[in-house]
Amino acid sequence: MPTRLRLEPYLEQRPRWPAAGRHILAQYDDDAVVVYQAYRPEIGLDAAAHGRFGPAWSRDRMSWIKPNFLWMMYRCGWATKEGQEVVLALWLRRAGFNELLASAVPSSHDPHRYPEHRDWKRAVARSDVRLQWDPDHAPGGTPETRRAVQLGLRGPALRRFADEWLLAVEDITPLCRAQHPHAQNPYRELLTPAERVYPVTDPAAIAALGVDPWPAPA
Repeated sequence: MPTRLRLEPYLEQRPRWPAAGRHILAQYDDDAVVVYQAYRPEIGLDAAAHGRFGPAWSRDRMSWIKPNFLWMMYRCGWATKEGQEVVLALWLRRAGFNELLASAVPSSHDPHRYPEHRDWKRAVARSDVRLQWDPDHAPGGTPETRRAVQLGLRGPALRRFADEWLLAVEDITPLCRAQHPHAQNPYRELLTPAERVYPVTDPAAIAALGVDPWPAPA
């Protein structure tokens, strides 16, 4: 079905991805990076129709974005879970996405980055971006060793996401539902968005995220 996402067979992509570690898998080009969210129909369909979020979408709560398609599929059950029936692909300006990465603070205390718990609490209070690394998942839902990132946005970061950095919105629910029957091993017919490791080069973002180097050192 028509989509502006670039699709590739999952089995062709999998060997190119890291098997372990913290890595941001995403579809991106020189100007934009794709992230995903899932909503109930009154929010998701309205956003897709207008290319922006409407009045039913709250600016007063934290909103999580996920650049990894298969993690989003695990989270929303391939668009089958209640309240997550409409899956959106959102194209963000790369400059804005990079700014979010650099300002992210872990959602739970990371003693390696914040030896003192009080320092982490201060950082949480100052930042509008939460960072969470979760196990990535295979198409059928099996956990992977590799970690997938999601970012929680609130306050000014959320407003800039919606009003300044959001370039396009697409309802990809039909794609998700069409591919769901192929999301079981051996995955021969499964097509997923073409993703690769997102390059994090800013020292502040590397420190904030704790990403692992890729390609991995020999």
